[in-house]
Amino acid sequence: MFMRRGLSSEHGHKIYKHRKSTVEPVFAQIKINRFQRRGRAAALSERRLVAATHNLMKLHRHRIAVETG
Repeated sequence: MFMRRGLSSEHGHKIYKHRKSTVEPVFAQIKINRFQRRGRAAALSERRLVAATHNLMKLHRHRIAVETG
């Protein structure tokens, strides 16, 4: 109900369109079908490590792009 009401406004629709181009690709790039470690805490830490690595790689690529102009 809340999501439908939010998306019905022009502002909400604009925000959602922006989300699809910024957030959704991350989930596609970080695909974890199986975790290497057992247990919820271990799987959570593994997922955090993968996400941190993803973010560091993005920062690295951005820095190289800025330096090369």
